Amino acid sequence: MENYETLVDALDKLKERGYDADFATQSVCLYCGDLDIRLDPEDFHVDEIYRFEGDSNPDDNTVLYAISSATGVKGTLVDSYGAYAGTLSFDMAQKLRPAAPSV
Repeated sequence: MENYETLVDALDKLKERGYDADFATQSVCLYCGDLDIRLDPEDFHVDEIYRFEGDSNPDDNTVLYAISSATGVKGTLVDSYGAYAGTLSFDMAQKLRPAAPSV
């Protein structure tokens, strides 16, 4: 897995690799407004996860997910984590839980 300097760099490279859809979290699913599709936790796979922390504010945390669906749709989800993370169902939270960083 590649290491990216910035969120924009990662999004650009993932788009080049076919991750075109833009997903947003809803409490029980992922939603892509452009395609008008909803993906329940069992309908998608998290292919890659990237974490970014703000330079000037350690509370400014972002996580980028590369997502693929069972039907072949590939896209990205940009979400906050930590104190700013949204409210998700248990199944969604488990599916999107970033792995613990390596020590």
